Amino acid sequence: MKKMTLALTLALMTSASAFAAPFVNGGFEDGTTTGWTTGQGARYNTLNSGMSPAAFLPGGSLYTNSFTHSSVVSSGYVDPNLGNLLGSTVYSGNYAFRAEDTTSGGYASVISQKVTNYTDANIFFAWKAVLENGGHSENESALLMIVLHDDTTNTDVISRVYNAGDGGGGVDNRFSSSGDLFYTSQWQIEQLAIDASLSGHDFTLSLLAADCQPSAHTGYAYLDGFGSVTPPSDVPEPMSLALVGLGLTGMAAVRRRKQK
Repeated sequence: MKKMTLALTLALMTSASAFAAPFVNGGFEDGTTTGWTTGQGARYNTLNSGMSPAAFLPGGSLYTNSFTHSSVVSSGYVDPNLGNLLGSTVYSGNYAFRAEDTTSGGYASVISQKVTNYTDANIFFAWKAVLENGGHSENESALLMIVLHDDTTNTDVISRVYNAGDGGGGVDNRFSSSGDLFYTSQWQIEQLAIDASLSGHDFTLSLLAADCQPSAHTGYAYLDGFGSVTPPSDVPEPMSLALVGLGLTGMAAVRRRKQK
């Protein structure tokens, strides 16, 4: 019985230490965008087919620094358009980033970060999006673009492009809908495994969120967790819960036996 109790206790300790592992959060945990490049600009008269993150970053053809539409948000921030339907706006830790504001306006915002000589086993990042449908065609509607680019080979290794085109043709089953809003109620976790063919490469993650063209409907996104390890879940997985229960049961049995 002592051996079984010891094994269960060790399993419980191992589970707890896994959830306590440090999480690289892309720089947001200091409440700033340190290490990232941000940009924004007007997208009037620019169709989705002509949109790219680079155009709204410093030096891009649509970049302007005359207004600020994006923000780091804290764990207490509630999405003003969807509230509890969207759920948490921070995936892990205390901060995340919201690209573009939550109102209509005909603008786009971008956040981007480059990592060089990357040798960790994985790249992870998490995102949520809200895209408003206003009867526009897919080429004019609110837009989300997320690209993880391998700068060494000049290839996109992860690419997610969604729009709020009329009829819902621009989204997939990741999205739910409420009224005119398409949104991801669950955090979308992206992972790139770094094998021998990718180890040591340079990578750039870019996220663009844009209102519709010309100006009447909103599009924005939340980004969290650009790093080498996936953030811990707020709720232990079923196996971890089972280990906790077994560990507590075993320790209780030992306690009763000692009392007798």
